[in-house]
Amino acid sequence: MSENLDLVRSIYADWERGDFSRADWADPDIEFVIADGLTPGEWRGVVEMAQGWREHLEAFEGHSVHANGLRELDSERVLVRVTVSARGKRSGTEAHASGANVFHVSAGKVTRLVIYWDRDRALADLGLEE
Repeated sequence: MSENLDLVRSIYADWERGDFSRADWADPDIEFVIADGLTPGEWRGVVEMAQGWREHLEAFEGHSVHANGLRELDSERVLVRVTVSARGKRSGTEAHASGANVFHVSAGKVTRLVIYWDRDRALADLGLEE
């Protein structure tokens, strides 16, 4: 089993419990992207990533994520199919998405993380099919 897959699995072990506090897995200059959904944006560095993620989470109540499958795309990228559930704080609307996250890993650290609420968009961006 690859070290990259092990790293990403360890991140999801926390995230699936709702614990987003760890960032020791992130490169200090990580590029963090929320590609779509209600709060798209791009941030650089661990501090900005935390700020961007906090702003994203503040828009929701009951945010949960579950990894449905991990796939190593190449020696530096891991694709994770996810199911996300949340409720908008203002609207109260339930949101459920079949999304995907792409982790770029180098030297044991995540250098780029792209969050997609829309799995089809992620696969299209990667040139992949379902």
